Amino acid sequence: MKEEKTKSKVQEYAEAIIIAILIALFIRTFIIAAYKIPSRSMEPTLLVGDHLLVNKFIYGVKIPLLRRTIIPVTEPKRGDIIVFIYPHDRSKDFIKRVIGVGGDKIEIRNKKIFLNGKEYTDNHGVYTDDMVYPAAMQPRDNFGPVIVPPDNIFVMGDNRDESADSRFWGFVHLKDVEGKALIIYWSWNSEEKENILGKLRWNRLGNLLH
Repeated sequence: MKEEKTKSKVQEYAEAIIIAILIALFIRTFIIAAYKIPSRSMEPTLLVGDHLLVNKFIYGVKIPLLRRTIIPVTEPKRGDIIVFIYPHDRSKDFIKRVIGVGGDKIEIRNKKIFLNGKEYTDNHGVYTDDMVYPAAMQPRDNFGPVIVPPDNIFVMGDNRDESADSRFWGFVHLKDVEGKALIIYWSWNSEEKENILGKLRWNRLGNLLH
């Protein structure tokens, strides 16, 4: 009897653990996931060491690996901060801001963004380098014009002078979009050496992203 009770408890615990793991995997795959910011490309909106929750459901439910949307919800809009699979290395996830969607005409002249022929009101981008490079040298400050293909988006980092983005490597296909950045739940400044309490950026915890 004792052996049967012991086996029964072990089986219950094992089943509970398996169910918990399956639920966690389901949530991680289809609903919400956590990401960490490793670079300065989205400063000052996102800092190195920020930990985010990303809404994966908002852009529809995709079949893993195939990346095919089976339950469409909505598509990325201009201004959204999105996580996506980097087109040139699919083992990496990038995070950038959507500047243009399918059909948009994008042009950059001397660091100013023009969307469909009109200057784009850009409240998020910052520029830290006074140097303006000609298009013949590199596309950072003068780019295009290009038309964003259907089912694609054009993305840029908010730290415009220090971001590798669509200006350099092209568009992002909608199937490769993982989700929309939702909230900063943790932020850790590893560069703070003197005050260990100062490593935690308290003022960033719980910040909603937009």
